[in-house]
Amino acid sequence: MFNFFGKKEREEKSRQTLFGTMLAFGIVGLIASFVLAAEEFHLLKNPDATLSCSFNLVLNCAVVMKTWQATVFGFPNMFIGLIGFPIVITIAILGLSSVKFPRWFLVGAEIGITLWTLFAYWLFFNSVYAIQVLCPWCLIVTFSMTILLAVITRYNVMSKTFKFSKKTSKKIHQFFERQYDILAVAVWIVFLVSLVILKFGETLFV
Repeated sequence: MFNFFGKKEREEKSRQTLFGTMLAFGIVGLIASFVLAAEEFHLLKNPDATLSCSFNLVLNCAVVMKTWQATVFGFPNMFIGLIGFPIVITIAILGLSSVKFPRWFLVGAEIGITLWTLFAYWLFFNSVYAIQVLCPWCLIVTFSMTILLAVITRYNVMSKTFKFSKKTSKKIHQFFERQYDILAVAVWIVFLVSLVILKFGETLFV
């Protein structure tokens, strides 16, 4: 009986931690999107304006906002964040309230956040290698999406949302139980930072 309740308590603590993290980065992403939207309107009024997120030739969101990549779907990309992050925040609050999500909802959230994260990385690699200018607030959004994808994936795996075979499910579950996913995310972030430093070097700080 003791072990049973101990396990339940650990699961609840893990759930609270995951949805707490989701809430935190949902808010961070929303703030970044809001600031970008405000800066976009400022730039529309005054194309020559120096924006608060324009620090030098490399870290310059004004330059990025004027590229075609900034309006891939016909409207500024930050509007996606203004719509998406409130949804993420709502999911996080419901999760913290111990709401039991249906499987279809969790699968949909996984797909949605995955596609959104892939789009964020498409923009990131375009900024680094095509535009060769970085948008500081966009980097914050990309980092937030990385964490959000890691959180929803860990929750879904630990909740057995995905219908893998018994053997595959056991291996994946062990991978996440040993927190190798957290290590993988840390290594990935270090890799991305390394790419930026190798590409821009000292010009990041000039």
